[in-house]
Amino acid sequence: MTERAKTEVLISQHQIAVRVATLANEIAAALPKDMTIVSLLRGSFVFTADLIRALHAAGAQPQVEFMTLASYGRGTTSSGTVEIVRDMTESVEGRDVLIVDDILESGRTLTFARDLITGRGAKSVRIAVLLEKPGKRAVEIDADFVGFVVEDKFVVGYGLDYANRYRELPFIGVITA
Repeated sequence: MTERAKTEVLISQHQIAVRVATLANEIAAALPKDMTIVSLLRGSFVFTADLIRALHAAGAQPQVEFMTLASYGRGTTSSGTVEIVRDMTESVEGRDVLIVDDILESGRTLTFARDLITGRGAKSVRIAVLLEKPGKRAVEIDADFVGFVVEDKFVVGYGLDYANRYRELPFIGVITA
């Protein structure tokens, strides 16, 4: 069994829960009740699960699709190239789409996803991210809905990983040792 490194909590489980509920209300007010959510796996799966439950509480009835895009591999920095690992199974043509991702950093992955979904005929495309690192942008893109703005640290937990570890943590933190 591998020993786990220590982590420092940056955003608590309670802070996340409160912010996700608030985001859901903002999204439900801005988009049609039957929007299509495209969750970018793997990092956003926990955020997406909590968000769709909060959207239900806010009166929305979203359809959910999944897409796996990769640009990090096992490292801590983006390779700069985005590839489709697993594509959606349903069409987004004519749909109001909300792309849900864990973090907006360089912007390459979200730009790729937005352009792909727009090109496939979506009626509208909006973006919701749990975290944003504003100083890391390599391409010009903004999220419509942002959970938290964080400083430039490599974060883990609440679905975010380092080499596919730490996703299960109920908070967002940084590895300290």
